[in-house]
Amino acid sequence: MIIGCCGAGKSTVARRLHDLTGLPLQHLDQHYWLPNWQEPNKASWQAKVQALSDQPQWIIDGNYGGTLDIRLQRADTVIYLDYATPKCLWRITKRIWRYHGQVRPDMPAGCRERFNLNFYHYVATYNLLRRRALLERLASLDARKHVLRLRNDRAVERFLSNL
Repeated sequence: MIIGCCGAGKSTVARRLHDLTGLPLQHLDQHYWLPNWQEPNKASWQAKVQALSDQPQWIIDGNYGGTLDIRLQRADTVIYLDYATPKCLWRITKRIWRYHGQVRPDMPAGCRERFNLNFYHYVATYNLLRRRALLERLASLDARKHVLRLRNDRAVERFLSNL
């Protein structure tokens, strides 16, 4: 499973990993969002994530902290893209500029890219408010789980080139 701040490159790394391994790829954003950015109810969302996680093999990218434990139970490898906040903010800005008014390839139909100040705030405060708890959660995992904390593009490239 691939997790990290928005703009860190989760979907890009997931696609590249899929291309290298052939493992089935699931972008959680495609499963979560309903048309026009509507959210599903909690029970149906958890059931959907459980069904995705119950598959014998997968690459799943996305955060969605409310379903983190479901995915962690089944994942053998966790890739945490622990990128700096300015890098993530820059990347989401480029993404919004590039896809504004269009549906990105890793999003469901009906969810056109748009500027959202709350989203910027979420990205700007992600590391400050979420990083420590996430690192503690990952450190507490069973030793049989392979946890990779990749902090920049060079580390990602090194990891992917070694597969």
